[in-house]
Amino acid sequence: MADETVTESAATDKTVGSSSAAGTSVNASQSSQDVEMSQYVADRERVNEEKIKKDDDIISQFGDYEYGWHDKDSFGESAKKGISEQVVRDISADKHEPDWMLQYRLRGYKAFLEKPMPNWGVDLSGFKAQDFKYYVKPLKEQAKRWEDLPDSIRNTYDRLGIPEAEKKRLVSGVAAQYESEVIYNSIRDDLKEQGVIFVDTDTAVRDYPDLVKKYFGTVIPPEDNKFGALNTAAWSGGSFVYVPKGVHVDIPLQAYFRINTPNMGQFERTLIIADEGSYVHYVEGCTAPIYSTDSLHAAIVEIIVEPHARVRYTTVQNWSNNVYNLVTQRAYVREGGTMEWVDGNIGSKATMKYPACILAEPYAKGETLSLGFAGKGQYQDTGAKMIHLAPHTSSTIVAKSISRSGGRSAYRGLVKILKGAEGSSSSVVCDALLVDDYSRSDTYPHVDVREDDVSMAHEATVSKVSEDQLFYLMSRGLEEKEAMGMIVRGFVEPISRQLPMEYALELNRLVELQMEGSVG
Repeated sequence: MADETVTESAATDKTVGSSSAAGTSVNASQSSQDVEMSQYVADRERVNEEKIKKDDDIISQFGDYEYGWHDKDSFGESAKKGISEQVVRDISADKHEPDWMLQYRLRGYKAFLEKPMPNWGVDLSGFKAQDFKYYVKPLKEQAKRWEDLPDSIRNTYDRLGIPEAEKKRLVSGVAAQYESEVIYNSIRDDLKEQGVIFVDTDTAVRDYPDLVKKYFGTVIPPEDNKFGALNTAAWSGGSFVYVPKGVHVDIPLQAYFRINTPNMGQFERTLIIADEGSYVHYVEGCTAPIYSTDSLHAAIVEIIVEPHARVRYTTVQNWSNNVYNLVTQRAYVREGGTMEWVDGNIGSKATMKYPACILAEPYAKGETLSLGFAGKGQYQDTGAKMIHLAPHTSSTIVAKSISRSGGRSAYRGLVKILKGAEGSSSSVVCDALLVDDYSRSDTYPHVDVREDDVSMAHEATVSKVSEDQLFYLMSRGLEEKEAMGMIVRGFVEPISRQLPMEYALELNRLVELQMEGSVG
């Protein structure tokens, strides 16, 4: 077909060239068509520019990042950039850690140096480990009351509404991390009396060394992956939770992580142990100021779900768009236990996060509900991993993504059912919503089934917010913004309905603010 086209073109040139009069006529006609086409293109570009400007005006009113302020940074300014063995040793020494923890850190640092940079997922070509500050200590000691915090830090958490949530008893306990340290931690007295432990991980190493040593690094070893290794080397802060046998923590524990310093690296380490027959719901949120330089968040979350226990771990991640969010989260689930990940990723420059469940014993259950929002300049590479090691285990993954303004989202998942895990089942549903013609959504499912007697289902859909949908809703009396909000709320409803009411409202509000004015 290509050869025929070339031959036709050559013949036409020869014919036109044979007559100057005919050539003049054809050239004049062609010029007229060129002018018309140029005008058509110019009109289309003008219309598109007007539409883009209209959308941007709406977005500027509703879609601004609300948490981009920063406080005075006297302690962050003096912190040095870069990671080395000496920096690792200095962090451990400042915390007066036992030698076994220092050795864990050094194992992590060695693994970080040896492991290559991931060449899949988000673009990390501009990532330089030496550009970040690895340890910024904002206070000499943890505050026992909100009133004891410096005004600038306390005002930040007041603006975020964290103390108010504690006052209204919307949470059972609160942890607030600022830079590298947990600056405030509390738990209800009645839970303390039942033996529930909720402290920062640094305190746990000091006050509960045997318990920490028993579980630390057992689910995510230092050599697991490059950024997990970096966390092991430089970790600071995070939460340690232990729930005794049969105890149910019915109101969530909440942790809030805030980065303030430019080029900050935050490496909290969270370890949760739910003993036999217990229940706990842990909720974390996170924000950071907007700077022209990048920051890094590379956390580790390890969870041990003992027999017939249940743990729910909820994240509402709203980092600013200059933060690399490279997180490792994994749970080890024993017989009859249930692990639930509810994962909302709204912010960050680039996210790589795949909450995982190792279903190690019969009738263990894992669930992941994931939402990734990719706006301008964002790449959300999220998903889940389910590893079935034992018979009659079950897993469910529901992953939703929204892309607008050229943002890119991806579902990257693994379901692995090993030989001997007969009677197991897994279901994966991926839904992507594209809001315009130049954003992108990808799906990278990996299914590895090595047992015959299993049930495995995978479903993926991609849809686009259309003018028809908006027109239909607007014909019923809704304004354009209201119509878009209704479409968005319907799309994220399977995620938001799993959250406590206050967090569901916050998630819906964040997504709506980001989506407002974007008409496909």
